[in-house]
Amino acid sequence: MPELPEVEVVRRTLAPRMVGDRVARIEARAPALREPLDAAALAGDLEGRRIEAVRRRAKYLLFDVKGGRTLALHLGMSGRLTLAEAGGAADELAEGAADGAAGGAAAEAAPGKHEHLVIHLASGRRLRFVDPRRFGLAFSLPTAAIGADPHFAHLGVEPLSDAFDGALLKAAARGRRGPVKPFLMDAKVVVGVGNIYASEALFAAGVHPRRSVARIAPARWRRLAAAVRETLERAIVQGGSSISDFVDGEGRAGYFQVTFAVYDREGLPCPRCATPVRRLVQAGRSTFYCPGCQT
Repeated sequence: MPELPEVEVVRRTLAPRMVGDRVARIEARAPALREPLDAAALAGDLEGRRIEAVRRRAKYLLFDVKGGRTLALHLGMSGRLTLAEAGGAADELAEGAADGAAGGAAAEAAPGKHEHLVIHLASGRRLRFVDPRRFGLAFSLPTAAIGADPHFAHLGVEPLSDAFDGALLKAAARGRRGPVKPFLMDAKVVVGVGNIYASEALFAAGVHPRRSVARIAPARWRRLAAAVRETLERAIVQGGSSISDFVDGEGRAGYFQVTFAVYDREGLPCPRCATPVRRLVQAGRSTFYCPGCQT
């Protein structure tokens, strides 16, 4: 599932090429997503309007257009959003590319059953949304109403913002007693820290994933907040994690998975102390940790 770094990588690759362009036409090819695509609403809100910003809130991409409307798009579990160049060449993995391909330019394929939405731009480029598992979302709304919309109203702090620090985590944990890893993954507390990055940040901070949030001292909260930020920023620089078929807006795979310290490394030596990495299941998700370094 694309997490915050992957969504941010897509945003950074799309923004320079889309801001200033104009939405010429909306094409909904397969509207069955987690919420059905409303092609008429998308067309009425977006067509003919200039794209003024490409932003991110949690794991949502936000395309602000002139006139105070925004396209909100969530990649779900398997979504890919790539920008195809005018004239047939596409800097993307095409819909028909092999599963798990590593990225790079490919000729545009004929639209397939998993290509749900195409945004045709005045420049001739096409923004293509492909989502085989159909857990993604695409909808429009007033830009000024994003904070109050049910998709966004419950969301916590952005982990790359100035508001995110150890004191915030400590305050959010007040009155709780559960383990720290599910707490970090709670979008009502902090957004975008998914399974991979929670495991990696806890390792970097030396905090055991089962440690109760009631038993974390302020200094450890500060260390953990710094580790979350550093882990996410490093992942963004490395293009995100391409474990299955994630690619950025230009069709390139990320390589953060090459530098995993503990995630998906059960039985392998810890890079810090050489103790074999262990795996446990928390809230239905695999957690990887070093029993020697994390207490």
